[in-house]
Amino acid sequence: MTDPGEGYTPVGRVIDEKAVVNGVVALLATGGSTNLTMHLVAVARAAGIRIDWDDFSDLSRAVPFIVRIYPNGPEDINGFEKAGGIPALVSELLGGGYLHRDVETVAGPGLERYGRPLALEGDEPVWSEERAASRNREVIAEAARPFDESGGLKVLSGNLGRAVIKTSALGEGAHTALEAPAAVFDDQHELVEAFERGDLNRDLVAVVRFQGPQAIGMPELHKLITPLSVLLHRGFRVALVTDGRLSGASGVVPSAIHVTPEALCGGLLGKVRDGDPVRIDVERGQLELAVGEEELAGREYAVPHLEGHRTGMGRQIFASLRSSMMSAEEGGSALFTYVHERCDVGPAEDDR
Repeated sequence: MTDPGEGYTPVGRVIDEKAVVNGVVALLATGGSTNLTMHLVAVARAAGIRIDWDDFSDLSRAVPFIVRIYPNGPEDINGFEKAGGIPALVSELLGGGYLHRDVETVAGPGLERYGRPLALEGDEPVWSEERAASRNREVIAEAARPFDESGGLKVLSGNLGRAVIKTSALGEGAHTALEAPAAVFDDQHELVEAFERGDLNRDLVAVVRFQGPQAIGMPELHKLITPLSVLLHRGFRVALVTDGRLSGASGVVPSAIHVTPEALCGGLLGKVRDGDPVRIDVERGQLELAVGEEELAGREYAVPHLEGHRTGMGRQIFASLRSSMMSAEEGGSALFTYVHERCDVGPAEDDR
């Protein structure tokens, strides 16, 4: 973008510690996609910067939630733009002291201009001298009067591993602290079929495993949310635990996602059985399988059946990378695999 002009600014000059923090702050302030809890980690790691989910969680306690668009509110991205868009968002965050101003950008040094409206005069972009302001406080709130004091992202941990949960999208009826029997699936289609048979009309924690980076490359588990949301609206206590990935449209169902270590790499998800009590407590940050240690030590890991996920739709292209993928908390990336400890616990080598 900057090569044709006089101010050549390669990405290596743009991505530094302050820029990474700004990216995390923007994610939290807008209740954005949980995918970024991996993408931002991978981008930072490529620039030689180490962050993890604790950094997201710590910043979430300090950053106000000020944007309400789907799935956190009724408006979509067009409503966000009408309310003032990125300039209004940046202006609010800069005014509250939540962003680093002294960063390099493709538009030149400093973040200030991104908090001002931009217009075209002929073919030339012209930045307004006035700071942008929200035109709809129901969509973009003041940083001093946010929709919520925290950024709506939490880290859960326990014997099942570490996971992230997006709390900003949880609506009325969602249970943020529950213990319920596990309903275990090794594929999202299995859960849909069980729902259609009427087998899930009860309190449950849906456990969907073998969906992680090394197992099948972490596909979008978009088919899960509709049946689980229906169960929630029927009055059942419902949650989801998975080593897979959901987008920002994860909706009202409490979803502990990106569980690390994944089931294929020795994660305890690989030992969960139907009916086991699973406990999720968002406020306390807990993710626990309530089964005794002696019982768990005697259990074998479930055998994954991944043959159907290894061919077709270009999957063979990435086969050589899959076994070297880092965990979700490390960015789910194949970069820097020479320092990565490949998982050596869990299902047998032939099952990988």
